[in-house]
Amino acid sequence: MQISPVATTKLTTEEFFVPARDPGIDIYVRNKRPAEMKSFRPGRTVLFVHGATYPAHTAFDLKLDGLSWMDYIAARGYDVYLLDLRGYGKSTRPPELAQPPDANSPIVRTETAVRDISAVVDFILKRRNIPRLVLLGWSWGTFSCPTYATQSPSKVERLVLYAPIWIGMTGRLAVAQPGAPLTAYRTVTREAALARWYNGVPEDKKATLIPAGFFDAWADATFATDAEGAKMNPPILRAPNGVMQDCAEYWWVGKAYYDPAKVTAPALLVSAAWDSDVPPAMARTLFPLLTNSPGKRLVELDRGTHNVMMEANRLELFEAVQKFLDEA
Repeated sequence: MQISPVATTKLTTEEFFVPARDPGIDIYVRNKRPAEMKSFRPGRTVLFVHGATYPAHTAFDLKLDGLSWMDYIAARGYDVYLLDLRGYGKSTRPPELAQPPDANSPIVRTETAVRDISAVVDFILKRRNIPRLVLLGWSWGTFSCPTYATQSPSKVERLVLYAPIWIGMTGRLAVAQPGAPLTAYRTVTREAALARWYNGVPEDKKATLIPAGFFDAWADATFATDAEGAKMNPPILRAPNGVMQDCAEYWWVGKAYYDPAKVTAPALLVSAAWDSDVPPAMARTLFPLLTNSPGKRLVELDRGTHNVMMEANRLELFEAVQKFLDEA
Protein backbone atom coordinates (compact mmCIF):
# COMPACT_ATOMS: atom_id res chain seq x y z
CA MET A 1 0.00 0.00 0.00
CA GLN A 2 1.30 3.47 -0.92
CA ILE A 3 1.63 5.76 2.10
CA SER A 4 0.23 9.28 1.71
CA PRO A 5 2.82 12.10 1.81
CA VAL A 6 0.58 13.85 4.34
CA ALA A 7 1.04 10.98 6.76
CA THR A 8 4.83 11.10 6.53
CA THR A 9 5.63 14.80 6.02
CA LYS A 10 5.89 17.14 8.99
CA LEU A 11 4.37 20.50 8.07
CA THR A 12 5.20 23.91 9.49
CA THR A 13 2.34 26.42 9.86
CA GLU A 14 2.72 30.19 10.16
CA GLU A 15 0.14 32.99 10.28
CA PHE A 16 0.51 36.66 9.33
CA PHE A 17 -1.48 39.86 9.08
CA VAL A 18 -0.29 41.63 5.95
CA PRO A 19 -0.99 45.38 5.64
CA ALA A 20 -3.29 46.09 2.71
CA ARG A 21 -2.71 48.90 0.21
CA ASP A 22 -5.25 50.93 2.22
CA PRO A 23 -4.39 52.18 5.75
CA GLY A 24 -6.02 50.36 8.65
CA ILE A 25 -6.73 47.13 6.74
CA ASP A 26 -4.90 43.90 7.55
CA ILE A 27 -5.17 40.76 5.44
CA TYR A 28 -4.97 37.40 7.20
CA VAL A 29 -2.49 34.99 5.58
CA ARG A 30 -1.67 31.39 6.49
CA ASN A 31 1.35 29.44 5.27
CA LYS A 32 2.04 25.69 5.32
CA ARG A 33 5.14 23.96 4.02
CA PRO A 34 7.29 20.90 4.76
CA ALA A 35 9.28 21.56 7.94
CA GLU A 36 12.55 20.70 6.23
CA MET A 37 11.90 22.97 3.22
CA LYS A 38 14.78 25.45 2.86
CA SER A 39 14.70 26.56 -0.77
CA PHE A 40 11.78 28.17 -2.59
CA ARG A 41 10.87 28.57 -6.24
CA PRO A 42 7.95 30.00 -8.24
CA GLY A 43 6.47 26.72 -9.43
CA ARG A 44 6.37 25.37 -5.89
CA THR A 45 4.76 28.42 -4.26
CA VAL A 46 0.94 28.52 -4.28
CA LEU A 47 -1.57 31.12 -3.07
CA PHE A 48 -5.24 30.12 -2.54
CA VAL A 49 -7.87 32.85 -3.17
CA HIS A 50 -11.46 32.29 -2.04
CA GLY A 51 -14.90 33.02 -3.46
CA ALA A 52 -17.71 35.51 -2.88
CA THR A 53 -19.24 34.28 0.37
CA TYR A 54 -16.88 32.24 2.53
CA PRO A 55 -13.27 32.78 3.73
CA ALA A 56 -10.28 30.81 2.55
CA HIS A 57 -9.04 29.30 5.79
CA THR A 58 -12.25 27.35 6.53
CA ALA A 59 -12.41 25.92 3.01
CA PHE A 60 -8.84 25.26 1.89
CA ASP A 61 -7.38 24.37 5.28
CA LEU A 62 -10.22 22.56 7.01
CA LYS A 63 -9.19 19.07 8.07
CA LEU A 64 -11.84 16.64 6.86
CA ASP A 65 -10.96 13.03 7.64
CA GLY A 66 -7.67 14.48 8.84
CA LEU A 67 -6.80 16.14 5.53
CA SER A 68 -7.15 19.65 4.11
CA TRP A 69 -6.42 20.64 0.51
CA MET A 70 -3.67 22.90 1.82
CA ASP A 71 -2.10 19.92 3.61
CA TYR A 72 -2.38 17.81 0.46
CA ILE A 73 -0.36 20.27 -1.65
CA ALA A 74 2.14 21.27 1.05
CA ALA A 75 3.01 17.65 1.84
CA ARG A 76 4.08 17.19 -1.77
CA GLY A 77 6.88 19.72 -1.41
CA TYR A 78 5.08 23.02 -1.85
CA ASP A 79 5.13 26.35 0.01
CA VAL A 80 1.38 27.01 0.26
CA TYR A 81 -0.46 30.16 1.32
CA LEU A 82 -4.06 31.30 1.65
CA LEU A 83 -5.60 34.70 2.29
CA ASP A 84 -8.90 35.98 3.63
CA LEU A 85 -9.87 39.13 1.74
CA ARG A 86 -10.96 42.13 3.79
CA GLY A 87 -14.47 41.58 5.15
CA TYR A 88 -13.96 37.82 5.29
CA GLY A 89 -12.66 35.39 7.89
CA LYS A 90 -9.88 36.72 10.09
CA SER A 91 -9.09 39.84 8.05
CA THR A 92 -10.17 43.38 8.93
CA ARG A 93 -13.93 43.85 8.66
CA PRO A 94 -14.99 47.12 6.98
CA PRO A 95 -17.11 49.34 9.28
CA GLU A 96 -20.06 49.04 6.88
CA LEU A 97 -20.54 45.44 8.06
CA ALA A 98 -21.53 46.78 11.50
CA GLN A 99 -24.24 49.00 9.99
CA PRO A 100 -27.61 48.03 8.47
CA PRO A 101 -27.05 46.46 5.04
CA ASP A 102 -29.05 49.13 3.22
CA ALA A 103 -27.06 51.98 4.80
CA ASN A 104 -24.26 51.67 2.23
CA SER A 105 -23.60 50.62 -1.33
CA PRO A 106 -21.91 47.23 -1.99
CA ILE A 107 -18.53 46.89 -0.31
CA VAL A 108 -15.34 45.06 -1.36
CA ARG A 109 -15.53 45.31 -5.13
CA THR A 110 -13.28 43.12 -7.24
CA GLU A 111 -10.81 45.95 -7.80
CA THR A 112 -10.40 46.05 -4.01
CA ALA A 113 -9.93 42.28 -3.85
CA VAL A 114 -7.23 42.52 -6.53
CA ARG A 115 -5.42 45.14 -4.44
CA ASP A 116 -5.52 42.79 -1.45
CA ILE A 117 -4.20 39.93 -3.58
CA SER A 118 -1.45 42.20 -4.87
CA ALA A 119 -0.36 43.14 -1.34
CA VAL A 120 -0.16 39.49 -0.30
CA VAL A 121 1.63 38.38 -3.47
CA ASP A 122 4.27 41.05 -2.93
CA PHE A 123 4.62 39.96 0.71
CA ILE A 124 5.24 36.34 -0.34
CA LEU A 125 7.63 37.19 -3.18
CA LYS A 126 9.71 39.38 -0.90
CA ARG A 127 9.64 36.83 1.91
CA ARG A 128 10.86 34.01 -0.33
CA ASN A 129 12.98 36.11 -2.69
CA ILE A 130 11.25 34.71 -5.76
CA PRO A 131 9.86 36.58 -8.81
CA ARG A 132 6.56 34.74 -9.29
CA LEU A 133 4.10 32.31 -7.74
CA VAL A 134 1.08 30.15 -8.61
CA LEU A 135 -2.43 31.55 -8.06
CA LEU A 136 -5.27 29.14 -7.28
CA GLY A 137 -8.70 30.80 -7.34
CA TRP A 138 -12.15 29.44 -6.53
CA SER A 139 -15.40 31.03 -7.78
CA TRP A 140 -14.92 34.82 -7.34
CA GLY A 141 -11.23 34.02 -7.20
CA THR A 142 -11.51 32.82 -10.81
CA PHE A 143 -11.90 36.36 -12.00
CA SER A 144 -10.02 38.29 -9.31
CA CYS A 145 -6.94 36.10 -9.92
CA PRO A 146 -6.97 36.38 -13.75
CA THR A 147 -7.54 40.13 -13.39
CA TYR A 148 -4.43 40.33 -11.23
CA ALA A 149 -2.58 38.08 -13.69
CA THR A 150 -3.36 40.42 -16.60
CA GLN A 151 -2.18 43.43 -14.58
CA SER A 152 0.99 41.81 -13.19
CA PRO A 153 1.86 38.98 -15.61
CA SER A 154 5.50 38.83 -14.51
CA LYS A 155 4.44 37.78 -11.00
CA VAL A 156 2.25 34.79 -11.99
CA GLU A 157 3.88 31.44 -12.72
CA ARG A 158 0.72 29.39 -13.22
CA LEU A 159 -3.01 29.95 -12.84
CA VAL A 160 -5.51 27.41 -11.48
CA LEU A 161 -9.20 28.32 -11.78
CA TYR A 162 -11.61 26.03 -9.94
CA ALA A 163 -15.28 26.74 -10.87
CA PRO A 164 -14.30 29.46 -13.38
CA ILE A 165 -16.87 32.21 -13.87
CA TRP A 166 -17.56 33.52 -17.35
CA ILE A 167 -20.32 35.42 -19.12
CA GLY A 168 -23.81 34.20 -18.24
CA MET A 169 -26.31 34.38 -15.42
CA THR A 170 -27.44 31.21 -13.71
CA GLY A 171 -29.90 32.95 -11.39
CA ARG A 172 -28.32 31.12 -8.47
CA LEU A 173 -25.78 33.86 -7.83
CA ALA A 174 -28.27 36.71 -8.10
CA VAL A 175 -29.19 38.44 -4.84
CA ALA A 176 -31.44 41.10 -6.29
CA GLN A 177 -33.66 41.54 -9.31
CA PRO A 178 -31.77 42.84 -12.35
CA GLY A 179 -31.56 46.60 -12.05
CA ALA A 180 -32.49 46.68 -8.35
CA PRO A 181 -29.90 48.27 -6.05
CA LEU A 182 -27.73 45.95 -4.00
CA THR A 183 -27.06 46.50 -0.31
CA ALA A 184 -23.59 46.69 1.28
CA TYR A 185 -23.67 43.03 2.25
CA ARG A 186 -25.91 39.98 2.33
CA THR A 187 -26.59 37.42 5.05
CA VAL A 188 -26.49 33.63 4.86
CA THR A 189 -27.83 30.98 7.28
CA ARG A 190 -26.55 27.43 7.72
CA GLU A 191 -29.81 26.11 6.31
CA ALA A 192 -29.53 28.28 3.20
CA ALA A 193 -25.90 27.26 2.74
CA LEU A 194 -26.80 23.57 2.84
CA ALA A 195 -29.75 23.98 0.48
CA ARG A 196 -27.57 25.88 -1.98
CA TRP A 197 -24.93 23.14 -1.75
CA TYR A 198 -27.38 20.44 -2.83
CA ASN A 199 -29.01 22.46 -5.60
CA GLY A 200 -28.51 20.79 -8.97
CA VAL A 201 -27.46 17.43 -7.53
CA PRO A 202 -29.40 14.41 -8.89
CA GLU A 203 -31.72 13.00 -6.23
CA ASP A 204 -30.09 9.58 -6.28
CA LYS A 205 -26.64 11.16 -5.63
CA LYS A 206 -27.50 13.44 -2.71
CA ALA A 207 -27.14 10.83 0.02
CA THR A 208 -23.49 10.14 -0.81
CA LEU A 209 -22.42 13.64 -1.89
CA ILE A 210 -21.16 15.00 1.45
CA PRO A 211 -19.49 12.52 3.83
CA ALA A 212 -20.90 12.40 7.36
CA GLY A 213 -19.74 15.32 9.47
CA PHE A 214 -18.17 17.31 6.64
CA PHE A 215 -20.89 19.96 6.36
CA ASP A 216 -21.16 20.53 10.10
CA ALA A 217 -17.37 20.82 10.45
CA TRP A 218 -17.25 23.39 7.67
CA ALA A 219 -20.33 25.32 8.84
CA ASP A 220 -19.13 25.41 12.47
CA ALA A 221 -15.77 26.83 11.43
CA THR A 222 -17.15 29.23 8.83
CA PHE A 223 -20.04 30.76 10.75
CA ALA A 224 -17.81 31.22 13.80
CA THR A 225 -15.76 33.75 11.79
CA ASP A 226 -18.62 36.28 12.08
CA ALA A 227 -18.74 36.96 15.82
CA GLU A 228 -21.69 39.34 15.63
CA GLY A 229 -23.64 37.20 13.21
CA ALA A 230 -23.12 34.17 15.46
CA LYS A 231 -25.10 35.94 18.22
CA MET A 232 -28.22 36.24 16.08
CA ASN A 233 -31.08 33.77 15.97
CA PRO A 234 -30.63 31.96 13.71
CA PRO A 235 -26.89 32.60 13.39
CA ILE A 236 -25.87 34.33 10.17
CA LEU A 237 -22.76 35.02 8.16
CA ARG A 238 -22.42 38.47 6.60
CA ALA A 239 -20.75 38.58 3.16
CA PRO A 240 -19.79 41.75 1.23
CA ASN A 241 -21.84 42.42 -1.90
CA GLY A 242 -19.14 44.10 -3.98
CA VAL A 243 -18.62 40.97 -6.05
CA MET A 244 -22.35 40.77 -6.75
CA GLN A 245 -22.34 44.35 -7.99
CA ASP A 246 -19.51 43.46 -10.35
CA CYS A 247 -21.40 40.40 -11.57
CA ALA A 248 -24.47 42.56 -12.20
CA GLU A 249 -22.45 45.13 -14.15
CA TYR A 250 -20.38 42.66 -16.14
CA TRP A 251 -21.05 38.91 -16.33
CA TRP A 252 -24.83 39.01 -16.13
CA VAL A 253 -25.13 41.58 -18.93
CA GLY A 254 -22.70 39.84 -21.27
CA LYS A 255 -19.54 41.83 -20.51
CA ALA A 256 -16.23 40.27 -19.53
CA TYR A 257 -14.54 41.65 -16.42
CA TYR A 258 -11.06 40.86 -17.80
CA ASP A 259 -9.55 39.95 -21.16
CA PRO A 260 -8.55 36.24 -21.19
CA ALA A 261 -6.25 36.86 -24.16
CA LYS A 262 -4.03 38.85 -21.77
CA VAL A 263 -3.44 35.82 -19.54
CA THR A 264 0.06 34.66 -20.44
CA ALA A 265 0.61 32.07 -17.70
CA PRO A 266 -0.25 28.37 -18.17
CA ALA A 267 -3.83 27.95 -16.92
CA LEU A 268 -5.90 25.04 -15.65
CA LEU A 269 -9.71 25.27 -15.62
CA VAL A 270 -11.60 22.76 -13.45
CA SER A 271 -15.37 22.44 -13.28
CA ALA A 272 -17.78 19.91 -11.76
CA ALA A 273 -20.85 18.40 -13.37
CA TRP A 274 -23.42 19.45 -10.75
CA ASP A 275 -22.18 22.98 -10.14
CA SER A 276 -25.31 25.11 -10.56
CA ASP A 277 -23.54 28.30 -9.41
CA VAL A 278 -20.90 28.11 -12.14
CA PRO A 279 -21.91 25.41 -14.62
CA PRO A 280 -19.23 23.64 -16.71
CA ALA A 281 -20.43 25.43 -19.84
CA MET A 282 -18.74 28.58 -18.55
CA ALA A 283 -15.33 26.88 -18.44
CA ARG A 284 -15.88 25.42 -21.90
CA THR A 285 -16.65 28.89 -23.26
CA LEU A 286 -13.69 30.52 -21.51
CA PHE A 287 -11.10 27.88 -22.44
CA PRO A 288 -10.60 28.73 -26.14
CA LEU A 289 -10.41 32.45 -25.29
CA LEU A 290 -7.19 31.88 -23.33
CA THR A 291 -5.31 32.26 -26.59
CA ASN A 292 -1.97 33.21 -25.02
CA SER A 293 -1.93 30.70 -22.17
CA PRO A 294 0.69 28.05 -23.06
CA GLY A 295 -0.11 24.50 -22.04
CA LYS A 296 -3.62 25.36 -20.86
CA ARG A 297 -5.81 22.52 -19.58
CA LEU A 298 -9.54 21.93 -19.11
CA VAL A 299 -10.77 19.28 -16.65
CA GLU A 300 -14.42 18.41 -16.05
CA LEU A 301 -15.24 16.28 -13.03
CA ASP A 302 -18.20 13.99 -13.62
CA ARG A 303 -19.31 14.25 -9.98
CA GLY A 304 -19.43 17.17 -7.62
CA THR A 305 -20.79 20.67 -7.06
CA HIS A 306 -19.38 24.16 -6.53
CA ASN A 307 -17.97 22.82 -3.24
CA VAL A 308 -16.42 19.62 -4.56
CA MET A 309 -13.27 20.20 -2.47
CA MET A 310 -15.33 19.24 0.60
CA GLU A 311 -17.23 16.34 -0.95
CA ALA A 312 -16.76 12.61 -1.40
CA ASN A 313 -15.12 13.23 -4.79
CA ARG A 314 -12.62 15.81 -3.53
CA LEU A 315 -9.51 13.71 -4.19
CA GLU A 316 -10.30 13.73 -7.90
CA LEU A 317 -10.11 17.54 -7.78
CA PHE A 318 -6.93 17.49 -5.70
CA GLU A 319 -5.24 15.04 -8.07
CA ALA A 320 -6.19 16.96 -11.20
CA VAL A 321 -4.78 20.19 -9.82
CA GLN A 322 -1.68 18.46 -8.41
CA LYS A 323 -0.87 16.96 -11.79
CA PHE A 324 -0.93 20.43 -13.34
CA LEU A 325 1.19 21.91 -10.55
CA ASP A 326 3.76 19.12 -10.75
CA GLU A 327 4.21 19.67 -14.49
CA ALA A 328 6.01 22.93 -13.68
